[in-house]
Amino acid sequence: MNFFEITQNDLPVKPWRAEALRRLPGIQPLQLADWVWVDDAFARQMAYREYLLEHQPKDVLAACSGANDAVEELLETLLAHLPSVAGYDVHKDGVQRPDGKYVPTGRWGAMETIGRLGQQDFCVLTKIGDEHVLQAAVLCFPASWCLSQKIGKPLGAIHIPVESYDTVQARKVQKMFDLMRPEQPLWRANCLVYSDPNLFQPRREENKRSLQGDQRWVRVERQTLRKLPKTGAVVFGIHTSQVRMSTLSKEDVSAFG
Repeated sequence: MNFFEITQNDLPVKPWRAEALRRLPGIQPLQLADWVWVDDAFARQMAYREYLLEHQPKDVLAACSGANDAVEELLETLLAHLPSVAGYDVHKDGVQRPDGKYVPTGRWGAMETIGRLGQQDFCVLTKIGDEHVLQAAVLCFPASWCLSQKIGKPLGAIHIPVESYDTVQARKVQKMFDLMRPEQPLWRANCLVYSDPNLFQPRREENKRSLQGDQRWVRVERQTLRKLPKTGAVVFGIHTSQVRMSTLSKEDVSAFG
């Protein structure tokens, strides 16, 4: 399978159209039933995820010591949720995905199993001292950041290259994490323009992203935040969608200048 260009038929959310999403941090309440998405690129994205997990596990999987309880709780929470998502069939020893593939839940570690169940990437953050710290993640589709450079770091340090994420913004986000309730997940969305449609786009802080050539793809991340009730860990989910910019309306294209 060619993993170079995996696109959706359309973007499920266009954050540049909504004022509430454009203002940082752009957080909105999320219905629990809407936590996990399945879209028309499911089979192709899952094939790429499995390839990365098999051939580049050190690039897409990471966990700190002490993260096990939170990761196990995330897997339990996900398995409890998937029966409500169209196309999933959850069994005692595994899960049949919407693409027909069967994922045995005891073959791999919890974080890798999570990465094989759906399109979302997941980051697990736990409170250590005054800040939440990235303790574990499965990140197959990074949008210009490098998991090995971020694992074990607190929120403020993770967002160092983001110009709009200043000290004031960092305090607001940390307060939001502290006040989150398990029964009320949240979501936001962002968008980036790329000249390379590869979904696997790791980039270290010191390397700036640049656009080359004439073709452009618009990449949108629908990001969810959910607090786990037992461990209190915050789970950051990332569902990635992208389309060729040429498929957007003239009005949408004009939003990018």
